[in-house]
Amino acid sequence: MKYNNLFKIGALMLFSLSNALADEGMWLPLLIKKMNYVDMQKAGLKLSAEEIYDINHASLKDAIVNFGNFCTGEVISNEGLLLTNHHCGYEAIQSQSSVQDNYLEQGFWAENKSKEKPTPGLTVTFLVRMEDVTQEILKNLPSNASEEARAKHIETVSKELEKKAIDGTHYTAEIKSFFEGNEFYLFVYETFKDIRWVGAPPSGIGKFGGDTDNWMWPRHTGDFSLFRIYSSPDGKPAEYNLNNVPYKPKHFLPISLKGIKKNDYTMIMGYPGNTERYLPSAGVKLTLNQSNPMKIDIRNLKLEIMKEHMNKSSEVKIKYAAKYAHISNYYKYFIGQNKGLKRLEVVAKKAEQEKQLAQWLEATNNNSYKNLIPQIEKTYANLSTVNPVGIYLEEALLGSEMVLLALKSNGVYAAIMDVKDIKNNVVIKATLDEYSKTCKEHFKNYDFATDKSISAATFKKYYTDIHKNFHPILFAEVEKKYKGDFEKYMNAVFEKSIFVDESRMNKFLENPSSKILDKDPGFKIMRSILGMYYGQLNGYLEPLNNNLDSLSRIYTKAFMEFNQKKNLYPNANFTMRLTYGSVQDYFPQDAVYYNYFTTLDGIIEKEDSTNEEFRVPSQLKKLYTTKDYGRYAVNGTVPVCFISTNDITGGNSGSPVINAEGHLIGTAFDGNWEAMSGDIAYEPALQRTISTDIRYVLFIIEKYAGAKHIINELKIIE
Repeated sequence: MKYNNLFKIGALMLFSLSNALADEGMWLPLLIKKMNYVDMQKAGLKLSAEEIYDINHASLKDAIVNFGNFCTGEVISNEGLLLTNHHCGYEAIQSQSSVQDNYLEQGFWAENKSKEKPTPGLTVTFLVRMEDVTQEILKNLPSNASEEARAKHIETVSKELEKKAIDGTHYTAEIKSFFEGNEFYLFVYETFKDIRWVGAPPSGIGKFGGDTDNWMWPRHTGDFSLFRIYSSPDGKPAEYNLNNVPYKPKHFLPISLKGIKKNDYTMIMGYPGNTERYLPSAGVKLTLNQSNPMKIDIRNLKLEIMKEHMNKSSEVKIKYAAKYAHISNYYKYFIGQNKGLKRLEVVAKKAEQEKQLAQWLEATNNNSYKNLIPQIEKTYANLSTVNPVGIYLEEALLGSEMVLLALKSNGVYAAIMDVKDIKNNVVIKATLDEYSKTCKEHFKNYDFATDKSISAATFKKYYTDIHKNFHPILFAEVEKKYKGDFEKYMNAVFEKSIFVDESRMNKFLENPSSKILDKDPGFKIMRSILGMYYGQLNGYLEPLNNNLDSLSRIYTKAFMEFNQKKNLYPNANFTMRLTYGSVQDYFPQDAVYYNYFTTLDGIIEKEDSTNEEFRVPSQLKKLYTTKDYGRYAVNGTVPVCFISTNDITGGNSGSPVINAEGHLIGTAFDGNWEAMSGDIAYEPALQRTISTDIRYVLFIIEKYAGAKHIINELKIIE
């Protein structure tokens, strides 16, 4: 009886997986020859597996970069020219902007290489190779090891393997876990530090549609910017230097002007940040009912205050443009994710999957999986009692820029405490120099009044919404001395703290003392928050998180065994992945149809001179009126964006969309609203990647900006 039951359950689960479209999956390039290549060929791929990933010869992977540790970019010329999204380059653009030279509004195009702008702190990283090291990591790990012992063992072995992998080179190495700690891979990287800004369209093109159109289709955004990688004359990474030269890449992407049509093969390579496809139903419930609503609520409060201050001052508007965009992006994402989770009934689908898995596990009589699902549900129930504290700590208390800068001073405090001869101590000098750079960068984009308003509001919200058992000690002072008035309290703090005033901070850095920090009200707030975290919250969170880590690993292992005949992909963790699919339209809801491309006509249709999100630059309108489209015209207009079924997430922003021949046809920048639950559950009928058509990118560079010298260094296939 059990044998028959086992067969039926397994067949049901395998049937459901086999009916998922091939478009789902963020695959490790190392494994595509083994896992995906035949399916990719059937879908239309015309490259060999080695042309995609090879460590001995140039391949597509050598044109793809981790851009700034938060996005993806692609090399598009033999002189290190790099294409990514406008919103990926936004912070660099904003940091170069001022009221006098507002590149956010005006755009910027370097007339030649000598005019390209250095971007301190920005890096791009190439993947040299990856390697499966699961056996080396786990071979001497006791099966009954505690989570703490397990983590220590993995860290020790990882450091040894990383050191061995890069010995005698200038590379870096990192080992990351996959499938919730069931597999491990080594990644070797080469990082370049001299990155210069080449150009970007004005926000009226690069951010057209703003927050209103964010995560939406149809889209009409020219979301791109250009940078250039520089190296030392011998081709190796180097700090910024006038003697550096444009980097000669192992491979760069040719650009196709042949266009797209429905069902065309599309492939995306990049660095997706985080997915939770193996999250159990209890975890989805916590996200849906608790974590996301709280994040939405707090971010809405911060955005309202920030917007109020930005509307009052052009200077503040520039300073906070990138910060506002960052907070707003995921504010809207959390809203969309919750709607998607509900509409697509993800909790119910996950619960049914777990029911099938539990029946299969029972039929196998494997005691290592006994009561697995009930244990997971119980642990998440316990976590829900303290999860709000963690959310509010991160979103509200650490939403204060003052607190964050104070937190970064802990290293300085530890270095100078009880040291008399600070000025002649080499180690302390290095620590102070590094913190001084942090402070300089911080105050460049800081506004005293904005931070004070946000700090008062978010601290009050924490005080009101979180149980007093998890209140930092400082709240007692606010109650006693300020009668619970957080505005008065923050007025007093901001009047004296060095962490809100650059001149006070510089004075401290000239003559640092631990006594000054001990007396500083901002530093006291930070220490009070840390005291609450380590003294109260962490005592609850650490054992729960350790238990969840263990249960997640066991659950995922069971899932993998249940589906051992299927090719499974690991969750995204900001390592290079490949996803393949096709250009497709879709039906978002009953009686609604969305085509797979948009055009310049749609930009003009959306124009609204009273709304800064939909203002169209006059030069672009002129090109539209005169129909001066050059070779980028298609049926009397210019293609702007398109959608495909590729499986991506945050971190993939700026990733190249590549056709069957390995040519660049677009740059990915967004997902669609109807599938915002995609990080947890892929929905093939709805999930789409939104990309800027490469023809629109080139049209803007050549016709709008007149930057023909940039066009001339590209390899364009017509």
